[in-house]
Amino acid sequence: MYRHILVPLHPPELAVDAIGRALAFARPLGARVSFFHPIEDAGADADSPLHTLAAPELRDTRRTGRARELLSKAEAGARAMGVPADARWARGRSAAAATIRAAHSLSCDVLFMVPAGGGVGAFQLSLLASAGMAVLVAPPIAPVPGQAALGVLRDEHRAIASVIHACTSLLAAAREAGEAADPAPLRAAIACLGTGALGQHHAKEEAHLFARLRPHAPDLDTEFDELQKQHARDELLAGELAMRVSLLEEAHGTVARLEATRALEDAMVRFAELHWEHMGREEAIVLPAARERLQAADWAALNEVFVHPPEPDWRQLLNRLS
Repeated sequence: MYRHILVPLHPPELAVDAIGRALAFARPLGARVSFFHPIEDAGADADSPLHTLAAPELRDTRRTGRARELLSKAEAGARAMGVPADARWARGRSAAAATIRAAHSLSCDVLFMVPAGGGVGAFQLSLLASAGMAVLVAPPIAPVPGQAALGVLRDEHRAIASVIHACTSLLAAAREAGEAADPAPLRAAIACLGTGALGQHHAKEEAHLFARLRPHAPDLDTEFDELQKQHARDELLAGELAMRVSLLEEAHGTVARLEATRALEDAMVRFAELHWEHMGREEAIVLPAARERLQAADWAALNEVFVHPPEPDWRQLLNRLS
């Protein structure tokens, strides 16, 4: 049976499903998983090297922040599930060619993919045609009409991730330009990441999702406890970010404003790293468990909580940060 599975996190919108389903597939086999994110680059060499999360280039939050998010979440999910795994990325002229090269370089014996929404997409077809090894395409999971809250939770994760990326990109752009950042949009974003939208999201998860799922998943009690500790940690870190914005607002003179911007960027990058790990655990363990174990009455109650309240105006906030 398969011993080393390569899981491409491409296209990015399929990554959450790919991570969770690949880990569930690998764990009973005792197989190792290598997660791989291709960065398409028309100027890349045909033999561009494989990199890990430790590569300095992946610290470029403006250009590779999304890759770091996906790979960090994948590694976190694997650690939480006890599946041996590593995360790699490389540049390539095509995502499919880079993925195939990675699979062979790592001596994987199978490629594991999830289908696109409309079936098998162009990327999957390229791998099926040219991989030169076994390729598994997981069967599609039909949406369950009563599980609308699950889609809302995922949408909220994506929106929160977009705000984090926008903040790190704005701060990185200021650093590269040798300028201080404008604190006004950052103040609004960090309010969202504190007691605003993110705080409300965490509170609803604990009071409703976790509470509903615990009786159906006693094996996940330790995981729920850890996630709740991470919620509290995020609140403290968001408070530090707010303090850093205040210091930037109050700074006088070019040097002081530049120093305050750099300190805020360092704190924001740390917040992002820890939050990718948190999201990775929720998306790999909690959301699949909810889909599989909760009953119709549980979903009806969750839908009342998650589906009907109006969403924050994410687009307006992101426009301010762009």
